[in-house]
Parts: sequence; structure tokens; C-alpha cells
Amino acid sequence: RYDSELTVPYRDNLSSLVHDYQFREIVDAKLFPRIRFIITLGNKAAHTVKPVSRNQAIESLRNLYDFISWVDYSFSSETHNEPFNTSLLADGSELEKKNRKIQEELAAKEAAWKAEKQKLEEMLRSEKERGEYTEKRKRNQEARDFDCDDISEFKTRKIYIDLALEMVGWEIGSNCLEEVEVAGMPNPSGKGFVDYVLYADNGLPLAVIEAKRTSVDPRKGKVQARLYADCLQQELGARSLIFYTNGFETWFWDDAEYPERLVSNFFSKDELDWYFYRKANKKPINAVKINDDISNRVYQKKAIQAVCDTLEKGQRKALLVMATGSGKTRVAVSLVDVLLQNGWIKHILFLADRRELVKQAKKTFANLLPNLSICNLLDTKDDPNSRMVFSTYPTMMNAIDDTRAKDGSRLFTSGHFDLIIVDESHRSIYKKYQDIFTYFDGFLLGLTATPKNDIDKNTYTVFDIEDNVPTFAYELGEAIDEKYLVPYNTIETKMKFMEEGIHYDGLSDKEKEQWEETFDDGINDIGGAALNKFLFNESTVDKVLQDLMGKGICVNGGDTIGKTIIFAANTKHAKFILTRFNALYPEYAGKLASCIYNGIKYVDDEIEKFSTREQYPQIA
Repeated sequence: RYDSELTVPYRDNLSSLVHDYQFREIVDAKLFPRIRFIITLGNKAAHTVKPVSRNQAIESLRNLYDFISWVDYSFSSETHNEPFNTSLLADGSELEKKNRKIQEELAAKEAAWKAEKQKLEEMLRSEKERGEYTEKRKRNQEARDFDCDDISEFKTRKIYIDLALEMVGWEIGSNCLEEVEVAGMPNPSGKGFVDYVLYADNGLPLAVIEAKRTSVDPRKGKVQARLYADCLQQELGARSLIFYTNGFETWFWDDAEYPERLVSNFFSKDELDWYFYRKANKKPINAVKINDDISNRVYQKKAIQAVCDTLEKGQRKALLVMATGSGKTRVAVSLVDVLLQNGWIKHILFLADRRELVKQAKKTFANLLPNLSICNLLDTKDDPNSRMVFSTYPTMMNAIDDTRAKDGSRLFTSGHFDLIIVDESHRSIYKKYQDIFTYFDGFLLGLTATPKNDIDKNTYTVFDIEDNVPTFAYELGEAIDEKYLVPYNTIETKMKFMEEGIHYDGLSDKEKEQWEETFDDGINDIGGAALNKFLFNESTVDKVLQDLMGKGICVNGGDTIGKTIIFAANTKHAKFILTRFNALYPEYAGKLASCIYNGIKYVDDEIEKFSTREQYPQIA
């Protein structure tokens, strides 16, 4: 409400507000993981039966204090710099005795806070005032220093890392052991102590974790973590996966197959069990058999094989650039089929930026892979535990926070999906919904006809590939040459005065009289560009509509105009066109869908109406 560089994201709950890319761009980088800790601990308290320790509660309070200090540093006229003082906190017995009094004091403070908040909101309604707060923050951030207390390695491990492990189901002291002694380290004693080891049910290690303090780059623990994995392998005959973390940033390394990569969290026991099962049982995909009933065109098979070759080489992202109408979705279906059959994937996420695209994709997959359990997250009746999930970006962002497994834990953990398919990947994958791709750790496949390579919106960068060099490309020209697609033609309706403008000397005597009544002396010419800016009259619209009905592509033996969409300059013009159409063609009056393209938001429900309901004629 007070900073002009912030807008409310897709919804206004705590997690959405905190993870919004605009908020993350202005808040101090050191603060973000501390804010996440508050949310994670809140989820533990609300959604699990695991107790919250006093140390965890104090750390959460400390982090909240740090955030309030950042607000003070950013927006106040003078900073206070008071350190967080744990001595002010009562112990458990004192709290029990003073609980009622504390509650009364809190209630009084809350009432006063609400009154103050209402006053502020009444004061800060204009964009000018919001802008003033923004400028104040920028000046303060340039002139002041902000810092958070560093956290020791032990405290990092006991508070931040313990919580992260607990939230994905590990039980410290049971299948997750600390300070595990190993032999064979290259030091005088030959011994070492692994910060954490995660174990399978058979007692063999699944992963080692090396912890560093929050101020240290966790990658400094990479070599040490690998040495620990070597020692455990020598002792137990099993190679462990490797994590190294400072509590704020976590890296994962499968040194036998992939380079290290940044992940959003540790993997659960089930996810690590599946990871090892997949490593042991997946089949080569460098010469796969493709189901002709799904994809039988040569270029489609080349696209599928190109992605398989990319994954076989150890790369985890692929981008297909294919002309609209060339069958990108069928290629995606074939890839899912191939990867399932060869043991590479188990759970798949399909993302699109519009409801209609999600519905179409789900329908295609259901028809071509009838044995695959699927779910559209936009349909509350569908089961999110299905093998394949379809969703829009904002719905998936909500589902990460809200969707729960049967035991109350988060269903969509960072390792839940093995493959993420992004349809129309030139849209929506930058900034606003980028967290989806940093959160989930699966293989990433992008589908698009028009990739971007702008500095701030670069499709190729998202997929870690060179500009203009996708994994596979099948452009429109090639598709037309091979007779899979046909070229489009445009029909232009030209009107002389719209092209050349209006000139007084070229008017009839009657028109000159109208001109003189309408315009001031000295105006003798109006150019075509100027006319197009302010003139939108009935005759222009009628001419265009008559051209459409006379020259448009017809269906049903030529009796009905085919599906058509008319784009207007704005809502006012769209309604005007609709009014003129109803007047010219009364047989359609009252039966047309009015679709407004408002900014970047499609009114999908309206589009769906005239696409699928028989009572609407095939025209808009």
C-alpha cells in the first residue's frame, strides 16, 4: 500500500506476497531466507504434529525483528539500531503465570495498531504519496548500511537445516544421523565427522550433508562432502548423493551423472529412494522406439530424439521451437510416453498460461495415453496425487503452498515432479512465476513457436542454452515447404480517406460547408494517421464487417462464416463493433460473445463459450 514499486501479486496471502519477484528485488538479499524460515516454521506449527522448539520460536522472532529493522532502515526518518535482546523473553514458567495479562496487553496493542493503520491508509491513498515513500526508501538504502547477525555453523545446523529436513519427513536421530564418524579422510587422524547422513530402510546411506555457517558460500564444502561420500562408499559399498548447504542456500550433486546444481530444498526419503531406483533401472534413450499412433511425422520424431539425446548427455533442460500447428503437444505426449516406458520419469507437470490451453492439453494426453492418471488442478474434483498434473502458473503457485498429502505434509515438494513441460514457454516464465522453476528440480522441457531473446526476457537463458540455438527447431517456412502447413494470406480493406487523410480542396461544396461548421479557420488538411487516432465511425466499421461476411472463409458448404475473432483497439471500440454487427446482421443479434483483450488478461470463459457451445454461432 505504501511503496509504488510493489503491486499485489496473484493473491494476497503471506507466502505469495513474500515470494513476489517485485518484493524480492527491493528487500535485502540476506533477509529473504530468514523470512522463509518464519513461513516454514509456521507451516510446521499449522500442518504437522511435530513440536516447535523454544530455540526455533526465538529464531523466528529474531528474523521477524530483523525484517522490522529493515523496514525501519528503509522508510524511517532516523534509524534505531537496537539489537535483538533475548533476555526480554520470559521463560516457559513465567509465561504460564503471566499468560492472561500478556493476552490483555496484546489485545490493547492490537486495537491501537488497527487504529493507527486505518489513519495511515487514509493518508496514503495517492500514487504521489506512494512514490514519495519509494523515493525515501531508495535514498535511505544508499545512505545507510543494513546488516543481520551472522549465525554460527552449529546454530545453522540445529535451527535452519534441522527444520528443512523435518519438513520433508526426515527423522533426526532415526533415518537422519548427525556427526557420523568415517574413516579414510586425508588428515593426520584419518577420521572425519559427517554433519548429516540420510539413510535408506536397509541401512545404506542415501546422501551426505555438509553444513556451513550462513555467511559462508556452501560450495566451499563441496570437496569435503565428496570425501565423506568416498569414505562411506569404501566402508559400506554404496555411493551417496551429496548436499552442501549454509541453511539459506542448498546445492545438490550426483557426481556420477550430473554437475552440481542449486536446489530449493533437500529431497524426501521417498524421492531419494526413487532417485536411486531410477539410476539403477532406467534404460538408454539414445535410440528410442516412438509410437506412430502418437507422433508419425519425421520432424516430430527428430524433435523427440533430440530431447532424448540431450537428456542422455546429462543435460536437464530442452527447448523445442516448432511452428504453430506442427504438433508440439503430440511431441510432448510422445516424450512422456518414451520417458515413462524407459523408467526416466514418474510424475509430470504440464504448465500453460491459460485455462483453455490446460484443458486442451489434458484432453490430448487423455486420448493418447489413456492409462496415465491425470489431474487438472483447476478442477477441484481431480486427484492431485495423479501421475500427471496440468495447471496454470498462478494455480500451481497456490498449490505448492496449499496442497497436502494424506499425512498433512506438503504434496508438491521440490523433488515431486521428474519432468516439467512448459507450453508457450515464451510467455509467463520470467520473474513473476520464475520461482516455480527454481522450486521444482525436475527435467524442464519448453514448447514454443516464438522464443524471446530480449535482455530481460530471454527464453534461451531459462533453458541454459545459447541464443537462437534451441534443442530442436521446425520453423513455419520449413513446415510450409514440406506441405504440413499452408501459408496464410491477408485481405486488406482500404479506404482512401483513411490512407491519405482529408483535404479541404478535394471536398464537394456540401462537404466544405460541413468542414467549415466543424473545424476552426486555418485547418485545411487532416492526415490519415491523425484520422486513425480519433476517428472511428459507422461507415468504416460497416465496410470492414461487410468485407468479412462477403470474403471471409465459410464452413458448412459455404452457408456459415467460419470461426473468426476481431481485435479492437480497446473495450469501447469492441462494443461499438458488436453494436454495428447486430444492426447489420440481426439474425445474429444477442447470440454473439463479446471478448475483451484487456492488457495481458484473456477472458477465457468467454472464449470457451463460442469455441465449445453449440448455441453460439461460429463468429465473434
